[in-house]
Amino acid sequence: MSQSTSPLAVVLLSGGLDSMVSAARAREDGFRLLALTIDYNQRHAVEIASASRIAQALGAERHVRLPMDLRSFGGSALTADIAVPKDGVGDDIPVTYVPARNTIFLSLALGWAEAAGARDLYVGVNALDYSGYPDCRPEFIDAFEALANLATKAGVEGDRFRIRAPLQHMTKAEIVREAARLGLDAGMSWSCYDPAPGGLHCGLCDSCRLRARGFEEAGLPDPTGYAQQP
Repeated sequence: MSQSTSPLAVVLLSGGLDSMVSAARAREDGFRLLALTIDYNQRHAVEIASASRIAQALGAERHVRLPMDLRSFGGSALTADIAVPKDGVGDDIPVTYVPARNTIFLSLALGWAEAAGARDLYVGVNALDYSGYPDCRPEFIDAFEALANLATKAGVEGDRFRIRAPLQHMTKAEIVREAARLGLDAGMSWSCYDPAPGGLHCGLCDSCRLRARGFEEAGLPDPTGYAQQP
């Protein structure tokens, strides 16, 4: 199938490692990419620049950076004046959880997909090495796919949507290895929730710890600059 006749997929591209690998998997699966990045006035807005670099590197046909100020709602260390935890990954849902974030983002991706004629949506959620967010679970992905096919003209007419989460059951180490297999420059991605001066990852937030552990367990060099070693 030629590039021009390949199907389209909308990929949610935050600029993080997981979203980069998920988008690359969409390309490997034969899709042309429509990349969607939500600028929600997050604390770690530096990730948006990473998303732009990744979209270009992956040859996305369009990259939409959509502004949506979730600081108007607050409720998270990423969208309010709440300290980002630095004492390690715990068992409870942390304050870095953004209320209903993946529901909001997938809804926007669904709207673009229906308008563009895409029926596949890729999201880089992960249910193994993550911080316990409820909207990263397989049950959520399955429920959103059902919603997508109930809530859209295309869905009710039988032109069904598929929510693809290719990293869902992978460890962070497996995701790191997948990035290497796909020939991706992991250094383009950004994970830190609380960026340090000089363009460095803080090294101590949950996301930094999970990232660093993934590279260590994968046995691959970590290209990330950390202010403090995780």
